[in-house]
Amino acid sequence: MSSADVVVIGAGVIGCSIAFELAKSGLAPVVVDKLPAAGYGSTSSSSAIIRSFYSTRAGSAMAWESTQIWKNWADYTEHADERGAATYRQTGCLLINSRKDEFVEVIRAMMIETGIPFEDWSTDVLADKLPWLDLHLYGPPRLLEDEGFAEPADTLVDGALYFPEAGYVNDPQLAAHNLQCAAEIHGATFRFNAEVKAIRQRNGRVDGVDLADGTIITAPIVVNVGGPHSSYINKLAGVDKDMTVRHRPLRKEVCYVPGPTGVDLEDQGLFIADMDVGGYCRPETGNRLVVGSTEPACDALTWVDDPDDYNTGFSEQWNVQVMRMAMRIPTLGIPGQASGIVALYDASEDWVPIYDRSDLPGYYMACGTSGNQFKNAPVAGALMTALIKACEAGHDHDRQPLQFDLAHTGQSLDLGNFSRRRSIHQSSFSVLG
Repeated sequence: MSSADVVVIGAGVIGCSIAFELAKSGLAPVVVDKLPAAGYGSTSSSSAIIRSFYSTRAGSAMAWESTQIWKNWADYTEHADERGAATYRQTGCLLINSRKDEFVEVIRAMMIETGIPFEDWSTDVLADKLPWLDLHLYGPPRLLEDEGFAEPADTLVDGALYFPEAGYVNDPQLAAHNLQCAAEIHGATFRFNAEVKAIRQRNGRVDGVDLADGTIITAPIVVNVGGPHSSYINKLAGVDKDMTVRHRPLRKEVCYVPGPTGVDLEDQGLFIADMDVGGYCRPETGNRLVVGSTEPACDALTWVDDPDDYNTGFSEQWNVQVMRMAMRIPTLGIPGQASGIVALYDASEDWVPIYDRSDLPGYYMACGTSGNQFKNAPVAGALMTALIKACEAGHDHDRQPLQFDLAHTGQSLDLGNFSRRRSIHQSSFSVLG
């Protein structure tokens, strides 16, 4: 048996960020993870995209604040990692605007409201700057066998929103390790190959965790950041019945393909989100593209009951994602053999995370984060620390949601937006959040 101020379950990028911020605040967290190193789960499978638009104001404000931190990542993590710091590569971002696209109009209005910089690019500007794109409308997205698949309309897209301050992080697993090293300097401890088997309770509040090897760690505070395992951990704690927003492991495929012919992605590559074809892409080292799905209505979502037992092989989904992106990028390289990642996201019903307390005193959760919260990790760590400190001091967050000030951008977050008891947000209902 050992003791800690806080047990953080999960050493992904968000779990490590929470540990870092808790340790800086004067607490001594112990981070436990069933995998062998930090960032080996969903974090290592992340596309690690940095962008500032979400379908909620709170998400956008959080992402814009986080962008300022990623710009100076090595300084933020205090140059603590002898492996060096992960690198933020600012490529810019396009959000393709199909005609009468309500999602794009919501984003445009939100960017104006929050003061986040963007540009309106007309179809002519797109054609001039990115001549390798086919600008015809193809939507709605279809499956390969559907009638009309890959048949262009006579009309073109209605331009795009361009976000100059966007890009991706070159090594998401290294980013998690950077945070681990920074947290350790401030007194955090990490235990790997440590699987949680029970959540301890005493006198009506949490009292630590039992590990699979028989180890007991007592603590008055436990934070569930278990990624695809977090819904299982919430059930162990008995807090899932208090939640109106559910989250579950979702199987996802991300494709790696050669870049378009004759295009230098180091110079011209950028993150493209395209609801018209139902996909997104970003450049990758070696003049390749990472291609993913935006969960169009035609695609069946594969929810997983057991996060330790799911199909890790590629399916027809890989082909349809690549072929849909090839509509927008006609010279996209399509290899004969599938390459990429098959992994699990911990996704909530509205693709908005849960950053909250629970009805078990001392037990907190940062859940539903996989897929679109990598970029928000530094702010997630800070807001969870503020939430924990306030609730442990007696603040009733359920009755009066905590307001969290964003230091770099001067905005404020109403943390009620991330409540476990919230109404479902009218979001994009996709990885775009």
